[in-house]
Parts: sequence; structure tokens; C-alpha cells
Amino acid sequence: MPITERNTRIRFGRILLILLAMLMPAGIRADAKTDPLPSWNDGAAKESIVRFVAEVTKEGGPNYVQPGDRIATFDQDGTTWVSHPLYAQAVFALDRIRELAPNHPEWKNEEPFKSVIAGDREAMAKFGESDWEIIIAATHTGMSTGDFLEIVNKWLSTAKDSRWHRPYTELVYQPMIEVMEYLRANGFRTYIVTGGGQEFVRVYSEHVYGVPPEQVVGSSVLTKYEYTDGKPVLLREPKVFFIDDKAGKAIGINLFIGKRPYAAFGNSTGDREMLEWTQAGGGARLMMLVYHDDAVREYAYGPAGGLPDTNVGTFSQALMDEAKKNGWVIISMKNDWKRIFKFEE
Repeated sequence: MPITERNTRIRFGRILLILLAMLMPAGIRADAKTDPLPSWNDGAAKESIVRFVAEVTKEGGPNYVQPGDRIATFDQDGTTWVSHPLYAQAVFALDRIRELAPNHPEWKNEEPFKSVIAGDREAMAKFGESDWEIIIAATHTGMSTGDFLEIVNKWLSTAKDSRWHRPYTELVYQPMIEVMEYLRANGFRTYIVTGGGQEFVRVYSEHVYGVPPEQVVGSSVLTKYEYTDGKPVLLREPKVFFIDDKAGKAIGINLFIGKRPYAAFGNSTGDREMLEWTQAGGGARLMMLVYHDDAVREYAYGPAGGLPDTNVGTFSQALMDEAKKNGWVIISMKNDWKRIFKFEE
């Protein structure tokens, strides 16, 4: 082929590109293969996630999963954001009692309202299920679904955690956000499956997790169809419709999602059935539990492994034993997470 000015330019350009590639620092060249989980330390937990994604997305492989079936479910409290010393939604309910108290003078002499208004922490620590049912009924019902959304939005815009003094929506676990994003980048639909209030979580799920409201499954109250000023509204009634906890999580997944997950993430005894249900599907499945063993950067509680017992997100020794028996992956917050929150340096 005759040498022309154009051919010379092409050859020179190729040589220049090769030289630049050789001179480029290895760290820069590696950008094409960026770590999808930068907030995770290298180890078995991180490797399990990456290996699982590789297996289910390899076309022609024995564990390949069609994109339409790639579903991952995440508990919320203690799995994707902080749940101690008290669930954020419980704090919301207590704050709302104090806000509504001037309109209910009788509450000063009625429990559990009396203890909440007085700020009696010792008494509130002893609240049982019936006490919380009364509090939830007084603070979460008797209004339209639209009004409830506005109330929650207003609270979230001002409420701050007592330890970090940051909005609750900033106390999400960055490592878990990265897992969600990594899964979605590989064709998964991610769902929040929480024992908390479905309508409460739907207010912020898309902004905080990238999970749209229709992909949130949670506990809910009955709603009633009525007319206000000639317009249809859904009114929240003080009656339980569905409790999305323990066995209810597997039931809720079947009822609202309609397909079994290929990956499930939890942190407590309330998530056991969700992980069992996921694993029972066969094939490549990923079941992971967040173990809160970092009292310095977050909290440490169990009682599995001899950690302090708790009624908020109990991780029992029985759950730990079942996880090990079934090959579920235990995520050590202390050892597996390089950083916990996005705001950390």
C-alpha cells in the first residue's frame, strides 16, 4: 500500500495511543473496572455478592437468571439504616403524640400517653405491644393517605437522630446502598420488605434508596374509600390490615411481589422466614444478615455471639446457628464495612 499522508497520520495516532496507555498510571487505567462496592473491605462477604451477581448474569451458565426474575429484597431497620436505640418510625410516633397533646388534655392522665408526654424514659422502655398499638392508632390513623404523607414529610425534614444529630434519611448504610445499586446495574429489581409502616417508608424510599414506592412492602392499616368535599379519598383506619414481619414477610413477598427473590438481606429474627423462603427456591441464591458488632462506629447488639441483648432488631444465637447451618452470609459491620455512612471520610 503506498505511503500517504493519511496513512502516516493513522499509524502515528495508533503509536501515540499505545505510548499513552503504557505511561498511564495503573490506578487510572483501572477506572474501566471500578470497584462496585468501595465501602466494603475485601473478604468473604464482599466476594459472595460479586460471585453471586456473576453467576446469575452469565448467559448460558448453569445459574443464569432471566432479567425479569432478578429480584432482591431488603429489610430496612437495621439492614439499610440505623434502628437503634429506637426505630425511626417509633420516634416519629412519640413526637407526634407530643405534638397532638394540646388537643387531647385527657392524655395527661391516660397511659401510654401520660408517660410519653412526661418524657418518662423508664416507663416508655417497658411499653408492650398493646401500648404501641394505642400509640400507632393515635398517630398514624384518622387522616387521609395524602395527609399522612405530608405529616411524615414534614417530620423527616426537621427530625434528627440523637447521636449523630443528622436527619434520619442520612443514617443509611452506604455499603448496602452500593449493593442495591450494583444489583440494579445488573438487571435486578430491588424491594424494601420491612416490618415498618409501608406508607411511612414509601415517603422517602425513592429518594433515599432508589426504590420506587410501588416496590415497598410493609405493615399497613386498613383504608376506607370515602368522599371529602365531593372528592374521593382513602382514609386510614385504626385497624391492622397486614403485619409484614417474620412469616408475614414471605407471605407479603408472595402477595405483593408475586415472585420469589434470588437475594434477600436482613439483620434480625424478623427476617428469618424471608431468607428461608428465598433459599427454598433453589439455584444460585444469596442470603445475607447484617451483624451489628461495631459499638464504636454504630452499635453492638445480639444477643448472638455474646453481644448485648435487645428488643430492637434481635439477632438471636438461634438465628446465627441457622445462618451457619444454611450457608447464609453473615456481614460483620466491624470487619466487612470500610465505612458505614456516606458522610464519613
